[in-house]
Amino acid sequence: MSKRPSTALTTPVPVVLAGARGHGRWHVENIRRLQAEGLVRLVGICELTPLTEEEFGGELPAQSDDFGALLDSTGARVAVICTPIPTHTDLALTAARRGVHLLLEKPPAPSYAEFRRMADGVAEAGVACQIGFQSLGSHAVPAIRDLVAEGAIGNLVGIGGAGAWVRTEDYFRRAPWAGRRRLNGVDVIDGALTNPLAHAVATALALGGSTRAEDVTRIETELLRANDIESDDTSCVRVTTAQGRPVTVAATLCAERADEPYVLVHGSSGRITFWYKQDRVLLQRAGHGPQEFEYGRTDLLENLVAHLTTGAGLLVTPDETGAFMKVVEAIRQAPDPDPLPAGTWHRVPGENRRVVHGIDGLVAAAADTLSLYSELGAPWTRRSRQLPKAVSTR
Repeated sequence: MSKRPSTALTTPVPVVLAGARGHGRWHVENIRRLQAEGLVRLVGICELTPLTEEEFGGELPAQSDDFGALLDSTGARVAVICTPIPTHTDLALTAARRGVHLLLEKPPAPSYAEFRRMADGVAEAGVACQIGFQSLGSHAVPAIRDLVAEGAIGNLVGIGGAGAWVRTEDYFRRAPWAGRRRLNGVDVIDGALTNPLAHAVATALALGGSTRAEDVTRIETELLRANDIESDDTSCVRVTTAQGRPVTVAATLCAERADEPYVLVHGSSGRITFWYKQDRVLLQRAGHGPQEFEYGRTDLLENLVAHLTTGAGLLVTPDETGAFMKVVEAIRQAPDPDPLPAGTWHRVPGENRRVVHGIDGLVAAAADTLSLYSELGAPWTRRSRQLPKAVSTR
């Protein structure tokens, strides 16, 4: 748990946003919401190309492409960083050295070494840092943990995760780093499991009680691609935890139909399904009818402000994402993703996207059985040539 800063802040807390385009637009709207509630005040935007008032939708705060100078000139006490993955560590440390607290978008870094450099630097500076896994702010997460602890589904057997999404070929051209494993010699690792469906991995690990780096003992990966990119768009990973329970997550950006991603908690006498974007939970157990619940969610920037002003505990500290970063590192160290053979995928007419044959069912089956694609008989994996790449983290 992050310690409360020695001097509590008062609201509204001045905030600078680094990266206001793309996903950053969500942060602009969220900051506006919290600003209307008197919790924060947007005092600056850091972008290489300044926003126009039309783009921003109103009168602009201070803008600069020099993050450190903007923090200094605005007196910001919190920085929200939503920039390309390889920039996260340096920008986080730029803020930390100035005593500015952080909301850092996921994934926090493209490698475990960069993650440690960031986390250690932030800890040394004594600033608070929240990692932007919004799903971990869901009130369903502690509720599911309580159900498991109470024995509602018997003994915990393992955790599955499934993400079947649809992305056009243009998605992989949205930025120079999109769909890349490396760019100009620098790690990016923008794969299905490490970026767009990273929440499935982080949430599965959290529900299994294996969030810290030392909770992971072995990682198996199967990384493939239908699109003409460097990184994986169809992949699965199985994490062996120190508790001995597997966490298997399967993902694709080449689904036939987009589906809500979910995490599946397997017990000896039942299961819990968590649709984490919807904060919706389905409990199925022996001797009972199915029960469905919906939960609220604590916004991570709002939680960071509460931490700084009232001493509330941070929900997603860097150390609590160490296990996720071990997965990122295993994917980074794995061989480059195999291109899927001709005939195993097709283009959807008029939609400019590629679909892997049968992948929707395979993603669901992997979460359901805690199996890798190769173990489910997918004909396009490298299993026939060699075993899945496994990385020991000990």
